[in-house]
Amino acid sequence: MLILVRHGETEGESSIRYHGRTDVRLSDLGRAQMHAVRAALLELGSPQLHWVFTSPLVRATEGAQLIAGQSAELCVLEEFVEVHFGLFEGLTAEEIRERYPEHYQHWTTDRLAPGYAYPDGESRLAFAQRVIRGTGKMLSRWQPRSHVASTALVVAHRGVIRTMVNHLTGNQPSVELGSIQVIELDGGWRPTMLDHIGHLEGL
Repeated sequence: MLILVRHGETEGESSIRYHGRTDVRLSDLGRAQMHAVRAALLELGSPQLHWVFTSPLVRATEGAQLIAGQSAELCVLEEFVEVHFGLFEGLTAEEIRERYPEHYQHWTTDRLAPGYAYPDGESRLAFAQRVIRGTGKMLSRWQPRSHVASTALVVAHRGVIRTMVNHLTGNQPSVELGSIQVIELDGGWRPTMLDHIGHLEGL
C-alpha cells in the first residue's frame, strides 16, 4: 500500500501562492492538518508505515514527522521537490498577471502543454521526468513486489503527487492541501482512495 499526502498550509499561504522551490514552513493550520492526517490514517486502520519518503523541503519533512512520528526515519528524495516556478515563485496568480502580463498570458494558455516551461524555471516535461525517476528510485528501495504487505508513506507536493499517481495508475487527482491518496499493488497499481479530505473539516 502506498499512501500519498500533500503537506499542509504554510506560513507563506501555499493555498494561494506558488511556492515551488521556496522553502517555507508549515503554519499552525498546516500542522493541525498533518495531525488530522495522522488521526485519519489510524481511523482507516492504516498498517505500520515501513517506509516514509519525502521531499527535501521543510513543509514536507515536518509534515512527514507529524504523520509518522518524530522517531520515524525519513527517506528524503531530491526528485520529489516541487516544480521550480521561476519568476512566479512566491506569487499569487493575480500578482503574476500584474507583474508579468506576457508570461501570464502564455501560462494561462499553454500551462498544460508538455513543452511549457515556467519563465526562468522548470519545464513540465523535465519536472515529470524527474518525478518519475524519483518514483523508480522509491520503488527500488521499497521493493513492494517483494513485500506485498509493506506500506509506504509519501509526503510531498501537489505536482509531485499528481504526477506519481498518474504515472502509476493513470488517474490524476486534484490533491488539495492535507489530502490523502491511497493506491495499492494488485498485479498493477490501482487507486483505492483519491482526494480524501473529510478529516480536514472544521479546521
